[in-house]
Amino acid sequence: MSGFPIPVSVLTGFLGAGKTTLLNRLLKDPALADTAVIINEFGEVAIDHLLVEQASDGIIQLSDGCLCCTVRGELVDTLADLVDRVQTGRIARLARVIVETTGLADPAPVLQSIMAHPVLVQAFRLDGVITLVDAVNGGATLDAHVEAVKQVGVGDRIVLSKADLVTDDNDLDALRTRLRQINPGAELLDAADTGTGVAALFDCGLYNPATKSADVRRWLGEEAAHDHHHHDSHDHVHDHGHRHDQRVRSYSLVHDGPVPFSAIEMFFDLLRSTHGERLLRMKGVIELQEDPSRPLVVHGVQKILHPPVRLPSWPDGQRGTRLVLITLDMPEDYIRRLFAALTNRPSIDTPDRAALQDNPLAIAGG
Repeated sequence: MSGFPIPVSVLTGFLGAGKTTLLNRLLKDPALADTAVIINEFGEVAIDHLLVEQASDGIIQLSDGCLCCTVRGELVDTLADLVDRVQTGRIARLARVIVETTGLADPAPVLQSIMAHPVLVQAFRLDGVITLVDAVNGGATLDAHVEAVKQVGVGDRIVLSKADLVTDDNDLDALRTRLRQINPGAELLDAADTGTGVAALFDCGLYNPATKSADVRRWLGEEAAHDHHHHDSHDHVHDHGHRHDQRVRSYSLVHDGPVPFSAIEMFFDLLRSTHGERLLRMKGVIELQEDPSRPLVVHGVQKILHPPVRLPSWPDGQRGTRLVLITLDMPEDYIRRLFAALTNRPSIDTPDRAALQDNPLAIAGG
């Protein structure tokens, strides 16, 4: 299909974070020409729709309920209709889709709608998740609502809004530190900065439009994590003293060397079957034993795994397996022991792969 797959960006953030304000500003940029915007509202009165200045055929509103629950099927129908419009010529060109979620939404079902549908997965690709955080009320919101922490956890870009209204710089620094600890792999931006525009917020996917090539390090968020002084190859876990923060954690799993496809397939199957609902997001690049010259790229949300793709070659010269997991209440010990078993890495009390195949749920506790 010419012009496909079309990149889809998910714009999320808690109530009052300023999603519509940012969206209004972005839509004035010529770079977002030929963009369809799907706006969702929670409740019967779609107030935010009145605030979207460029109300046209490109603005599609879902006003029957929360995008992540009651109108989830309608989102699929809307995306399918967009594909039909492009194919029949009713839309001359569709360069991008932006889905703005309600402030109460868990972004995961939205991502699943794009990644799990057999037709949509051919027509669309997830570009990235942009999460807005209100700098004034962000700390209190994270304390009170685990949904807000999950929104931060799955973000590729985290944008601080209303930073100019914060009177104490220490409070702002503390919030930035907290956001980096929840999601060390995301780029942290300020909505007021002139550079926080289309170029900074979009094109979060594996392919860097500037270089026209795959950029694994950028996609996995390794640069941002490195900038936050996470030099070891393990997880990024911190004790913040915030109850919800401790529930959402980021893990980096690294194995130097190729692994059999059967082993990595078993790892994914066990992870999804035993703790799938706790796996908020997963990205990875894998060196396969069967064909080490062509990396396997994987991307998953909860129990849904996007069809893996093979790159023609290693784009950055760094081989091996690199997985990034964002989880909710998932036991660290289980993740590490499972990964160690399937990569034949020695670990204390870790069953070998043969034992795991005989009794795959032996280490699925937690």
